[in-house]
Amino acid sequence: MAKNYSTFTYFLFIFILSSGVLYAQKTQDSTSQKTNTSLPSKNPTVEDYGSFKSNPIKEYNEAYYILDRLNNSIGLPPNEYNFQTPQSVLEHFVRKARNNEYKEAAYALNLNLYPDNISEEDAAILAEKLYFVLNQRVNINWDELPDRPDGQIDIQTTTNQAVAGKPRRSIVFGEVDMDGRDIVLRLQRVKYKDYGAFWLISQNTVENIDALYATYGPRKLDRMMPDWARIKILNMPVWKFVGALIILVICYFIGKFVAYILRKLFLKSDKKWINHIANKLATPAGFAVGVLAFYLLLNHLISFAGVFASTLYAILLVIVIGAITWFFMRMIDYFMLYVAENKIGDTSVEENTEARRMLTYISVARRIVTFLVIIIGASVILSQFRSLEKLGISLLASAGVATVILGIAAQSTLGNIIAGIQIALTKPARIGDTVVFEDEWGYVEDIRFTYMVVRTWDWRRLVIPLKQVISETFENWSITSTHQVRPIVLYADYKIDVKKIRKKFKELLESNENWDKNHPPVVQVVDTTEKAIKIRCLCSSKDASSTWDLHCELREELVNFIGNLESEIHLPTTRVRVQEFPSEENKSNAQEE
Repeated sequence: MAKNYSTFTYFLFIFILSSGVLYAQKTQDSTSQKTNTSLPSKNPTVEDYGSFKSNPIKEYNEAYYILDRLNNSIGLPPNEYNFQTPQSVLEHFVRKARNNEYKEAAYALNLNLYPDNISEEDAAILAEKLYFVLNQRVNINWDELPDRPDGQIDIQTTTNQAVAGKPRRSIVFGEVDMDGRDIVLRLQRVKYKDYGAFWLISQNTVENIDALYATYGPRKLDRMMPDWARIKILNMPVWKFVGALIILVICYFIGKFVAYILRKLFLKSDKKWINHIANKLATPAGFAVGVLAFYLLLNHLISFAGVFASTLYAILLVIVIGAITWFFMRMIDYFMLYVAENKIGDTSVEENTEARRMLTYISVARRIVTFLVIIIGASVILSQFRSLEKLGISLLASAGVATVILGIAAQSTLGNIIAGIQIALTKPARIGDTVVFEDEWGYVEDIRFTYMVVRTWDWRRLVIPLKQVISETFENWSITSTHQVRPIVLYADYKIDVKKIRKKFKELLESNENWDKNHPPVVQVVDTTEKAIKIRCLCSSKDASSTWDLHCELREELVNFIGNLESEIHLPTTRVRVQEFPSEENKSNAQEE
C-alpha cells in the first residue's frame, strides 16, 4: 500500500508540473522570447580595457540628470523616437528587440560607462542581452510605469484639480538577484546640452548587462536546438516542453533509484536502527533528491521566458525546500521514536517513573523541534520572494498593530504551546501518569502541541487543552509514587464486634497477592449514624489499578463475612418499637374496678 501511494505521489507530481508548463505559457508576458537561434555569447561584450571617461553628470537638478556627454559612439536617439516618458522608452526598447531590431533598441541605453570606441554592433548585442534577461527574470508592471514626462503618476481627485508633487528623475522597473545581491533596473531622465530632457535606461543598469546575462543567459540546450525544433505550441517551443518532460521522467527514476539504493544498503545492516532508517527515510530522501535534481537540471539546461519562468522557478524552489524540510522532519521524528521505543523502559508499568518522565520529555521535544523545522522551512521559502520581503518590512514598520493582531488571533494556540513547554519543565503530568480530571479517572496517553490525551479506564479519550492542565486543579495519583491506599467503607449494626472484622480483614489482606505490604491492615470506626456505625478499612497496592482491584475484592468478601456473621444480625438494622394503647372500653372497665 505504501509503495503504491509513493508511486502515485510521483506521477501526480509529474502531471502537475506538465500541466503547469502548458497552462502558464498562455499568460506569458508581452516581452515573449524570440526564436532566433544565434544568441549572443555569455562572454563580456566590452572588455575591461579601453578609454573610460569620468562621470558625465555635471550639475544637480531635481527634474533630470544634466550630462556633458551621451552615447558618443552611437549618437543621440533620432527625433522620430518618443523617449519623453518612462513608459514610452521602455516600450520602444521591448518592441524593437522583439522584432530583432537591436540597433534601434540600443538607442534606449545610456552607454556612458562604456568607452567611446564601442561599436554599434556591440551596443546591439548589449540590447539583445538585456532583452533576454528581462524575458527570463523580470515581470514588468506596465501599470506602475508613468506615462508623463515628469515621471509622476496621475492621481484622480474628486475636484479634478492638479495634485502638487516633485518631478521624478529615476524610476525602478525591475529587480534581479545576482549572487545574493539585488541588481536594480532603472530608467533615468537626462538632459544633454540644449536638447530637451528625455528618458533612458540608466548607465548603471547597462553596466550590469554582461554580468546578468552571464547568470541568466541561454542554457546549453537553447544553443543546441535547430530551427525545426523551435516550432511553438501554445506560445512555447515544442522542444522545451518535451525536454522538461524528459528531465522530469529522468529525475523521477533518479529519486526512485536513490530510495532503492538507500533501502537496500541499510537493510543489509545487522543494527536495528539502521534498518529503521531504510524503512522510514528512504522515500523522503529519494523524493528530495529527485526534486533537487529536476530543479538543477532544468535551470542548467533549459531557459523559460516571461511570467512562466518566474512562476515555474518559484514553484520548484518551494517544492525543493518543502522536500528537504519533509526529509528533516521524518529524520527527527524517527530519531525521537527510536529513542522512545528502544532506549526507554516500559512506561505501561506505573512505578517506572524515570521512563515516563523521559517519554514526556521526548514527546514534547519531538513536537517542538518539528514545529521549529516547519517554521525554518517556511522562513526560507518566504525569504526567496521579493514581494513577501517587502510585505515583511511593511509589517515590521507597523509592529504595534501586527503584535496586537497576532496576539489576539493566536492567543489560544500560542498559550497552549507555551503551556506544553511549561509541562515539560515542571512535570505536573507525564505520559503514563494516573490522573483524575473533572471526576474522570484515566491515564495520560500523549502530550501534543496544544492538548493532552487522557485514556479513561473504560477506554474513552479525553482531549484536554494544555492551558487547562496548567491553570486548573486535577489529581495526579502517580506524580511522586504509584503506591496508593484506598478505603473500604462498610456500615454495620451497633452490636457488631469490630475486633472480628479487624481479624478477618487482616486474614483476607495477607492472603491477597495484590497487597504490597507497604501499609498495614487498618480497621477503624470513623463515624456513626442513627442506624449504623461506619467502618473504614485501608488497603494498599503498587499502583492505582491494582489497588482498585484489591479494594473491590476485599469489599466483596467483607460484606459476605458481615452478612453471614451470627445469622445476619449485624447488618444495619432499623428498629421500630410497637406499643399497644388501651381502648375506651378497657379504660372504663379499669376505672370501675
